[in-house]
Amino acid sequence: MTGSTLSSDGLDPRRRRLLFRSWHRGIREMDLILGRFADACLTQFSDAELDDYERLIAMPDPDLLGWVTGELTAPADYDTLLLRRLRDFHLNARDVT
Repeated sequence: MTGSTLSSDGLDPRRRRLLFRSWHRGIREMDLILGRFADACLTQFSDAELDDYERLIAMPDPDLLGWVTGELTAPADYDTLLLRRLRDFHLNARDVT
């Protein structure tokens, strides 16, 4: 069980792969951060946003976790609108729980 609320049925292969990779990271914290974000947003991503998301999730978990939580400053070439959306999603989701 991944915890995903988004079914991969009906997703194109690229989105299906990204959903799986979002829920199967190296550390559970990143599974929850990226998986929930993918569940909520992946189906609406444009091709350019999919490109940015693929690039982001290729980063090592400690770096990406630091960028999302604000403990580390993302390098300028990774500080994209999509990273800021991910960070906002994480911070807002944390406020609700």
